[in-house]
Amino acid sequence: MSIAANISNIKKEIGNSDVKLIAVSKTKPIESIVEAYEAGQRLFGENMVQELVEKHENLPKDIEWHLIGHLQTNKVKYIAPFISLIHSVDSLKLLQEINKQALKNNRIIDCLLQLEIADEETKFGMDLGEVIELLRSDEFKELKNIRICGVMGIATLTDNPKITAEEFYELNTFFKGLKETFFSKDVAFKEISMGMSGDYKLAIEKGSTMIRLGSTIFGARQAKK
Repeated sequence: MSIAANISNIKKEIGNSDVKLIAVSKTKPIESIVEAYEAGQRLFGENMVQELVEKHENLPKDIEWHLIGHLQTNKVKYIAPFISLIHSVDSLKLLQEINKQALKNNRIIDCLLQLEIADEETKFGMDLGEVIELLRSDEFKELKNIRICGVMGIATLTDNPKITAEEFYELNTFFKGLKETFFSKDVAFKEISMGMSGDYKLAIEKGSTMIRLGSTIFGARQAKK
């Protein structure tokens, strides 16, 4: 099926819910992104800063770009002028750098706190204790050019849906606890970014507000010739 047809089918599955579809366009050529754009898609997610900057420069300016991969502090300055949402904030140090670069660009940058929910050493993210420590710190309270909009998590890569469901449930529980404790009066804190091509339906069942889909939209990754 075409990219446009894939997007149409996913949006039918989402239905009238408020779940946002992030098209993960990493490694995808400009032509494929344009096809998705022409089908009405406006939210795109990238993993690598250099690739994200190049695509931003060459594609329509009403695209909302999301950084969903691990972000190094020395790369923040390249995306600070235009990024719509950073999903992968995993330390106070990174948050301070985002705030610094946002201030330089006279803007407030939206961020999600990445929580480690998978039982895999390769995944980034903070545990709940680290997030609470961050949010209680005086250093965090000084940051005026960032806005925390919710949480993000990546489930264990497994064929066992029970494990995935438990991890998504855990992330939703963390979100609710943080909302009640730290963000009860903050309407911006409303996003749970979880669910990828293999598990997005389960993620929606467990309360996801943002799903990050690559192969489901663009097809399987093509081997380089």
